[in-house]
Formats: sequence, structure tokens, C-alpha cells
Amino acid sequence: MNLNRREFLAMGASAAVAGGLAEELESLRPNAAAPSLRVPEGREFEGMAGAYAALVTPYRQDGSLNEEMIERLVEFGLANGLRGFYLTGSTGEGFLLSADERVRVYERAVKAARGRAKLIAHVGCVSTDEAVSLARRAAKAGVDWVSSVAPVYFGQNFDAAFAHYRAIAGATDLPFMIYSVGAQVVPDRDVRFFEIPNVKGMKYTGYAYWTVKELRRRLPKPAIFFAGADEQELCAFAYGDTFSGCIGTTDNMIPAHHARICALAAEGCFAEAQPLMDDVVRFVDLVVSAPNASYWKSVMRYIGLDCGPARAPAGQPLSEADYQAYAAKIDALGFIERRDNA
Repeated sequence: MNLNRREFLAMGASAAVAGGLAEELESLRPNAAAPSLRVPEGREFEGMAGAYAALVTPYRQDGSLNEEMIERLVEFGLANGLRGFYLTGSTGEGFLLSADERVRVYERAVKAARGRAKLIAHVGCVSTDEAVSLARRAAKAGVDWVSSVAPVYFGQNFDAAFAHYRAIAGATDLPFMIYSVGAQVVPDRDVRFFEIPNVKGMKYTGYAYWTVKELRRRLPKPAIFFAGADEQELCAFAYGDTFSGCIGTTDNMIPAHHARICALAAEGCFAEAQPLMDDVVRFVDLVVSAPNASYWKSVMRYIGLDCGPARAPAGQPLSEADYQAYAAKIDALGFIERRDNA
């Protein structure tokens, strides 16, 4: 089945679960013969290339964790071509969850994925000891990778970050992924992080892609890199073999777009990917326009996967009038199927 752009947009991303786009996306699965983004040699990197959702953490109306919805989110993402999920990161409100809640997210995602997806558990905490404990619990839950941001609030220097990463990465036998968000990558300095045995990759949420390319060139061992800025992922892929995929917020909401962009970039078809990238940019512009994170999280309700509001202080609940006004803006984009009454 070959879809032109008009047919693709008419179907909408969420229609892939039940419709023909799922067949088109079958070629994007790791076991398919289609070209893939380049990954380093090594068992830990096998099947890693592609698009990942920085998974939204779903809540019920009373604010409790909605574990059943986690399974639905995983199924939706896989049906729309995602390669895996990044759990309890920034989008997943990890710092607003208790340690037990985060472990429940890991466990439920493992149960839902059943080996069909790569699962990366973000275990970043203010305390290094708490992050180490969470890393061990994540490994026990059955995730594939462990990840963390640099020290938060305390320890805002390289030596503290190095000790922080070394302790977390050394807590398990799993490969460790640095989560670089809003920080400058300094190749000659940051190459030292990869001297830590289990540090094998980086999720880079920034825009200075050349610094990541330079960092990779200096590495003493294989490592994998993912672009974290949804609105510029195609720019990241233009850097050749530097990035193996993307991990982002809007991959939850329009996963088929991101999966297809990855596939086209892998084939060098940047002109064909550009119209889809234009859609992503317009969507990201809407998502970031509201300071209340409950607005962007309400997109999940719009596509039929109600995940509740964001927790304070990230967000405050929306009134029904607020939601409907925001939904009208999503309607105006013209390429996302509304399923909030499905």
C-alpha cells in the first residue's frame, strides 16, 4: 500500500491503529527489510534506530497513576511505527512522581511491550543515592537501558556530573544513556563521560548538532545518539551517521509522522520528509505556546487516549471550555484525527 501525502493527512496519525497506514508502517519495524538509520556495532545497540516517544505518564481523574493507559499508549505507539519509549523523563513528569510510581511505570511498560520495543528508563533524581536505587529497580523491572539527566539544583559542575553518572551507570549491568537537556555539549570535556564503562549513548535535547558530531568523533568506543528536539529532528539526521533516531514529546501524539521521517531520512529522502517535518513544526509551535503543561497533555485526550492533566507545578487542570478552545486550534492544523469521543 502506497500513500501519497494527501491520503496520509486525510487518514490522520491515530487512524493507523485501525486502518491501512498500519500496513504502510509495517516496513518500519526492526525486523523488516527496509533501510534503517545507522547504529553502532554491539548487541546493546541492535534494533535501536528509529523514533521513540518520551512517554506521557497518564493519570486518572483523581490524580493517581493510570497503569491501564500505559498499556494503551505502548500499543498505540507500536502500531504507529515507534521503536521504543523513554520512561519518566521530562515529558513523563519523572521528578513529580514518587519512586514507587516510577517503578510501576517501568513494570507496566515492560508488560505491555513484551519485547517488541526498546525501553529506556530515566532514573534522574536530585539525590545520587536515590537515582542509584531507582536504576537498580528499573533493571529489575526489565527495561533495556537506564538514563539520567545531570545533577539537578545541586552539583552544577562537571566533576559532580561525572561522579553522578558514574554512580548511576555502575549500579546495573545495563547500558546507560546520558540525557543532555538545555546544556552545552563541549566535546573535549564531555568525551570523559564515555570513559565510564556503561555509558553508551546520549539523548541530546539541544540544537548545536555539530558539537555532538564532534563529540562522537572523539569517542573511544561505540555509542548511540538520539535527537530530542522534535521540531529539528530532520536537521539532526542531516548530520549523517551522528544520530540514530529521535526521542520526543510529540512522538506520543503524532507517532506516524516521526516514524516516517526517520524512515525517509534513513533513505536520504529529505525532500520527501520535509512536508511531514513542516507538520511537526506547526504542531510543536502550538504545543509550546501554552505555559500550562496540561494543554499539551490534553492532546492525548484529543486523539482518544485521555492521560489526565499534568501535575503541579508543571500544569494545572483545564476547564472544559479551555480544552474545547485548545481542541479547536488542533482542529485547525488539519492533520490530526480527533477521537476524544471514540
